[in-house]
Amino acid sequence: MAASILSIGTAVPPARVSQTIARDVFASQPGLSRITQRLIHAAFDASAIDHRNTVLADLVSYATGAADPGAEHGMSLAGAEGTILAASTGARNAAYIRLAPALFAAAAAQALVEGGIAPDEVTHVVTVSCTGMFAPGPDFRLVKDLGLPGTVERYHIGFMGCAAALPGLRAAARICAAQPDAVVLVAAAELCTLHIRSSEDPQQIVAASVFADGAAAAIVSERSRGTGPRLELQRFGTVLTSQGESDMVWTIGDDGFDMILTAEVPRIIGREIRDAVGSFLGADTPDLWAVHPGGRSVLDRVESGLSLEPDALEASRSVLRRQGNMSSATILFILRELLCDEAVPDGALIAALAFGPGLTVESALLTRTAADRA
Repeated sequence: MAASILSIGTAVPPARVSQTIARDVFASQPGLSRITQRLIHAAFDASAIDHRNTVLADLVSYATGAADPGAEHGMSLAGAEGTILAASTGARNAAYIRLAPALFAAAAAQALVEGGIAPDEVTHVVTVSCTGMFAPGPDFRLVKDLGLPGTVERYHIGFMGCAAALPGLRAAARICAAQPDAVVLVAAAELCTLHIRSSEDPQQIVAASVFADGAAAAIVSERSRGTGPRLELQRFGTVLTSQGESDMVWTIGDDGFDMILTAEVPRIIGREIRDAVGSFLGADTPDLWAVHPGGRSVLDRVESGLSLEPDALEASRSVLRRQGNMSSATILFILRELLCDEAVPDGALIAALAFGPGLTVESALLTRTAADRA
């Protein structure tokens, strides 16, 4: 019996900002040239994002003029008249240490409840994140915060970027294959907006226009849940593209983590996606697609590169529109949409794709199975 995703829980910080307001905040920062302001407007307006959630509650409060939404749960990056402060990497990481565990725990708690799994049934924890680091880390905190057994085996996948949740699910599937009675909690949380800054660098502007904060967690096991559908994990694949090593890069600087996202990333994906996915799928033809929305242009290139129907990536576009790009957590938001959608038929084959630094294409093939067949 294949390991399956029994449930997926999600969580976001309380501060929510429209893309229009976020654009105006960034464009109004002091010292920006008119060319940069036009670039900010173009990048934010072309993102296909309506809203995003963020731990930067003070910026949202300043921009909207409303009461501070969740200020006690956020980080202060707003200076006089909404100026974005140049906080140190240490200050940003300290905010991650303070804020990320609660999001990990909220998403994981929902996954446990919806999966019908008691905390003492969890045997393994796999955490995923690339926007902060500390030890004992998120894996340790989940055990403490959720009251999991102290004997739980813990693993952390760090700094692998937007694609990392699929390796997290792959690790869970391997664990279940080795230990058929295992119950694995896979949790991904990213606080991408901790690392924003005012900049005239086009790559930093693009990053500021798409990234958001959120967490998602999945329960993976070979055990039968009894109620509700599951996503059977059929197989996984990894491909390194022939180009892109310097086009998607995630490093640590003095003023936060630095994301390099060049305009070549969507083009590389568009050129190489057919061969990468074709070698993984073989003779299988997916009924549905769950593609990480690195940005609208990435989804457009995947759609054209694979000759997909215009509505094939609707779940991915919907999550991008409502939540933005939450790095590694995003693909789990999309899989939750497909898991919970009653219109998705029993036996539907789902291809999941995510893209990470390198440039790496991570793939997974899943089957949505009704409870009475589990």
